[in-house]
Amino acid sequence: MSHWPEYIAPEQNIILFDGVCVLCTGWVKFLLKYDKQQHYKLASVQSPAGQDLLRYAELPTEIFETLVVIEQGVIHVRSNAVLRVLRRLGLPWSLVGVFRVVPRLLRDFIYYHIAINRYRIFGQHSSCYVAIQADMNRFLKKPETSRV
Repeated sequence: MSHWPEYIAPEQNIILFDGVCVLCTGWVKFLLKYDKQQHYKLASVQSPAGQDLLRYAELPTEIFETLVVIEQGVIHVRSNAVLRVLRRLGLPWSLVGVFRVVPRLLRDFIYYHIAINRYRIFGQHSSCYVAIQADMNRFLKKPETSRV
């Protein structure tokens, strides 16, 4: 595994999402509304912070086929990532955890087919999702480095 980005606290819980995917930005809006305890920070996979975290996770930095959840440095992907997040949101969302009894292979098969068809089914934005000012603290941002 690559090194953890030094500008991100290692104990943070982070969700990486595709910033141009309509389904994924809908997920982000859902999280902004229902993650009232602010368990997670968010970063688009296209952002500098997202790219650094993809490299840490040894995942592709140009092709995005999965939601990535990093909880205190541990990487979760596909259906496990979704179920972990929903469990932390509390009721009623944690009830979706019942799907953990479905074999992961089957859950991930379904997840994969939605993921590879998400642009065709749900659409694609022409540019990355930009949060409103009130939500900016929920997103990771890589500090700008000074150029000499």
